[in-house]
Amino acid sequence: MSADSLCADPAIIDDGWEKAAPETSGFDAAALCAVLDDVARGTANIHSVIVDRHGRLVAELYRRGKDRSFWSLFVRETDFGPMVQHDLRSVTKTVVSLLFGIARQQQAIDLNASPLAFYPDYAPREFPAADGVTLEHLLTMSSGLEWHESLASYGTLANDETRLFWDWAPTRYVLSRALVAKPGTQFTYNGGGATVLADIVVRATRTPLRDFARTALFEPLGIREWEWLGDIYGRPMAFAGLRMRPRDVAKLGRLVLAHGQWQGRQIVPVEWLSESLRPRIATDKGLEYGYQWWIGTADWQGQKISWAAGVGNGGQRLFVVPTLDLTVTITAGSYNDAAVQQTVNGLLRRIVATVRE
Repeated sequence: MSADSLCADPAIIDDGWEKAAPETSGFDAAALCAVLDDVARGTANIHSVIVDRHGRLVAELYRRGKDRSFWSLFVRETDFGPMVQHDLRSVTKTVVSLLFGIARQQQAIDLNASPLAFYPDYAPREFPAADGVTLEHLLTMSSGLEWHESLASYGTLANDETRLFWDWAPTRYVLSRALVAKPGTQFTYNGGGATVLADIVVRATRTPLRDFARTALFEPLGIREWEWLGDIYGRPMAFAGLRMRPRDVAKLGRLVLAHGQWQGRQIVPVEWLSESLRPRIATDKGLEYGYQWWIGTADWQGQKISWAAGVGNGGQRLFVVPTLDLTVTITAGSYNDAAVQQTVNGLLRRIVATVRE
């Protein structure tokens, strides 16, 4: 790489990451640098790109850009860097899936169980539609429960996610929805499912969600700087509330590719990860869906290889590419802009294309 390149050398700080040169990590270094230079010089509101291969950081790029925290009306210019946290938006749902997998092993939670089994105070006659819904249906967003959640209605009462922020009993709201499709047959994007799943983690483990996340997932990974934003009542928003440093988000991706281990310690059950990343239902986005993971493909050396991703509004992405032992973390500030999906997914494809071996 040239001395005047904008490609950023990964920082070394006391967080457990080591770094490696692109050349020794199997990349075409010049090609990878050209991709990152395009990001650095471009007009897309991308704030960071973190590339990890074989457990070492290969590239770490940050930019100044416009940003807006969840539900905030104020846009601000921020200089992003290794120590700056960023909204993850719906990548939070993927983290909830990891926490659910840990809790499931500890408490032997049956995925075929009805969520109502965890709410003995809910009279079954009040929730007739949810009776045939299972926890697995919530994980795959195929509950069949009526739900309206779109970018066009974002922040309004026409959007059911907005109700999750304001409602005193969000789990009751989710499970009381009408049934509009047979459970397990149709994908409908639904942040309410993550809300119920997170609440079941709390009920099963008898531990507040933030405390469980800290002790069961973040502390074992050496993640110390994070925030889980709350709703109007202060409860952590399971559908969109996490804020983390991008290089810490990359640790979650590395954890997945390491079959749930970090530095020799098993944190997430290996079986849970293999089941979570298995395509289970087709979506309306041309992708497939697992347990709170989006699943797609990229071209690499004449073949289609699979990737899985945590996806958040505005361009937040945690990509894992098992075939290449590669993770790509992206944060951005293009909230409620559907076009950013093509930008960040295209960036992944371009980075994958720079891998030579």
